[in-house]
Amino acid sequence: MMTNMRLSLVAAVSAAALISACQKPQEPAANDVASANDAAAMNESAPAAATTAQLVDANGKAIGQVAMSEDSNGVTLKVTVAGLPAGTHGVHLHEKGVCEGPKFESAGAHWNPASKQHGRDNPMGAHLGDLANMDAAEGAEASSTYQVAGVAMGGTGNVLADADGSSLVVHAKADDYKTDPSGNSGDRIACAVLAPPMGG
Repeated sequence: MMTNMRLSLVAAVSAAALISACQKPQEPAANDVASANDAAAMNESAPAAATTAQLVDANGKAIGQVAMSEDSNGVTLKVTVAGLPAGTHGVHLHEKGVCEGPKFESAGAHWNPASKQHGRDNPMGAHLGDLANMDAAEGAEASSTYQVAGVAMGGTGNVLADADGSSLVVHAKADDYKTDPSGNSGDRIACAVLAPPMGG
């Protein structure tokens, strides 16, 4: 009888240990924790994915694109375009996200939220939308990259996706960086909608 009691006690203790083990939460493996932490760090530091806007000529034909990306420094715009006349061309951000040819007057004036005058060489300037000139060679693709500091794609403050939207316009002539309001840069010959007006 004593042997039977001992066997019953051993069985009860073993069953209790088994139940306890089943209820104990499993600790994640060390490499799983490291992978999760690495993924979180990458998500926090990775810039927003680039978006692309089509650049069209006065006839509405696609001739290039504007690749947009955003990080803590502002918005980066990479403009790539084919078929521009050879020479130097003014490039500006405009206040409305509408590109209706042939003259692209629908894009409005230069983006100028601080109400300054045109041009980096103007003591009363520059517009926030004043960008550097782009050079194009005959029959070759032209490309320029612009870092627009203190600007965001959306949210509050100086944002491209505001109520009116925004566009990028390429002009027929070089910007002289000082003549208000447009740098004497001539006709608007190409346009890209960076952000359309809200609700339309």
